[in-house]
Amino acid sequence: MLGSFGSSSSQSHSHPHHHDEQESTDHHHDDHQRRRFIATAAATTTATTTITATISPVIQIRQLLISCAELISRSDFSAANRLLNILSANSSPFGDSTERLVHQFTRALSLRLNRYITSSTTNHFLTPVTSIIETAPADSSSSSSSLSSLALLQSSYLSLNQVTPFIRFTQLTANQAILEAINGNQQAIHIVDFDINHGVQWPPLMQALADRYPAPTLRITGTGNDLDTLRRTGDRLAKFAHSLGLRFQFHPLYIASNRDHDEDPSIISSIVLLPDETLAINCVFYLHRLLKDREKLRVFLHRVKSMNPKIVTIAEREANHNHPLFLQRFVEALDYYTAVFDSLEATLPPGSRERMTVEQVWFGREILDIVAIEGEKRKERHERFRSWEVMLRSCGFSNVALSPFALSQAKLLLRLHYPSEGYQLRVLSNSFLLGWQNQPLFSISSWR
Repeated sequence: MLGSFGSSSSQSHSHPHHHDEQESTDHHHDDHQRRRFIATAAATTTATTTITATISPVIQIRQLLISCAELISRSDFSAANRLLNILSANSSPFGDSTERLVHQFTRALSLRLNRYITSSTTNHFLTPVTSIIETAPADSSSSSSSLSSLALLQSSYLSLNQVTPFIRFTQLTANQAILEAINGNQQAIHIVDFDINHGVQWPPLMQALADRYPAPTLRITGTGNDLDTLRRTGDRLAKFAHSLGLRFQFHPLYIASNRDHDEDPSIISSIVLLPDETLAINCVFYLHRLLKDREKLRVFLHRVKSMNPKIVTIAEREANHNHPLFLQRFVEALDYYTAVFDSLEATLPPGSRERMTVEQVWFGREILDIVAIEGEKRKERHERFRSWEVMLRSCGFSNVALSPFALSQAKLLLRLHYPSEGYQLRVLSNSFLLGWQNQPLFSISSWR
């Protein structure tokens, strides 16, 4: 993935809001600035990576970030601190995709370094890097702080759903798999949605069910750890169902925030099942949270299987951010989020506030978690589709092929709402992968 770092600046699909002449001048200025700071960084760091003048600046910056991660891994905190201060001084949350990405990874590396040096007996010679850490995963007990953070996170989720195809692609495809699994003769449908959030996935499916004759009844059980969000989600869905004339019930399954529900398979025992209902289970961006304990994940999957669902839909990020070795995890994350930031750079205006919110809050939070956090507190434990495929098959699931219509529908979504040659859709083992350039980013599959 070396070639993809900062690839949007070299692709033919430049943003329509850019003027070619101005873009050329800006790129020349940015390139000159990068070379100046790379020269300084190369002279400062003791990292093993060799920086040569023949390598493009964006790849050199990538090497400097990896060098910094290597220094922290080797406990060479003094050299890592110097390199971080240089990287921080030459990155920005408001620059191009490379500068913005460096800003997020520098924040994460700084937090990781700070957690080492605060307990180190040698930190008297280190320059504090706390000034470049803007936010971190909060352990605060302050209710007002928690509510503010939750509101900001929810806002960034809605922005992510609006300005990128990632959530829409997975939800649209999952809905189509559910609709195709539920034939017209089944008059009572129950969907269990693990971590329903705002429930934005379900109105299109509800519309499709309402158009059937006779329309079935629909019951949705949605899990979540914020009671207010669950209530508001249920109210919105109930009002929409009423407008359609669709018989509907919403059952919130609230899990107290002080309970580690993400690794508790017993949550399934709280779900009420009725004998006349056809069951569908939706796990969009949920299962990776259970990977901290694979045995509990297996128990969870076996219990899901025992519920005898007609269909199980699963979406995950197509990356290995669960590697036990920090450096391996760091490089994987750097390649992955490079592609994500490049896609945002190529498809959104330079001053997009939604893009800034998505990058700094949503993806910034993920990067902080993957890079700075170790042990059981780390949540973002993504693994690739092949790993999930092995896990699901070992728990008794069989893959249900996503249909040609679902593929055409996903392609139409990209063509109409996210017109860029950079997005790529491919089929792997009857499942779909959405990526940017040559980097797969998200997978969606269905199982029985």
